[in-house]
Amino acid sequence: MTGQRDRWAELTGGQSGEEYARRFAQLAESGHDIHGEATFCTALLKPAARVLDAGCGTGRIAIRLAELGHHCTGVDVDPSMLAVARRNAPTQEWLLGDLTRLDTLGLEQDFDLVLAAGNVIPLLAPGTEPMVVRQLAAALRPGGLLVTGMGLDAAHLPLPEPPVTLTEFDHWCTQAGLTLRQRYATWSRDPYHEGGGYAVSVHCRPAP
Repeated sequence: MTGQRDRWAELTGGQSGEEYARRFAQLAESGHDIHGEATFCTALLKPAARVLDAGCGTGRIAIRLAELGHHCTGVDVDPSMLAVARRNAPTQEWLLGDLTRLDTLGLEQDFDLVLAAGNVIPLLAPGTEPMVVRQLAAALRPGGLLVTGMGLDAAHLPLPEPPVTLTEFDHWCTQAGLTLRQRYATWSRDPYHEGGGYAVSVHCRPAP
């Protein structure tokens, strides 16, 4: 642990797992597609790919990806979220850990895709973002993909103002040896336009 509370913990106190799960269950019951992230990632993957869901929360995306035939590991720092994930998919691998110390969790660092959805990057502890991006990049095999989704304005974040800009994020990715491959405004692949409030980015770790 870094000793510094991340923005998610400041917002929730680490006790929001059941509430978060109920919200998505209600969305599903009302007919909303709650699997947009998994559908997006599957389109980028070959069958039976290795996926790391970094900041996996209640496991919604990782469980769906496993249902689609991929091998998924979820990591989160919030025990209340992981409790839901473990209850819903007890045979999947769920790890309690800080993303700044991903390399201490004993994972084989050859994932085909690392996912950080759900505003994981903006909700990190202030100042740890470049370190986390380096950790996520290091978990990828050569040719592997880092897929992120993040709000860029208050309308798309549970925060009064965005703590991270795309320029900063792309710079951290470049420092970590990643190159931008694609960027969209939604998980449905709507085109991203400069100044948009949400960005889905696909960065690649180049093959040697």
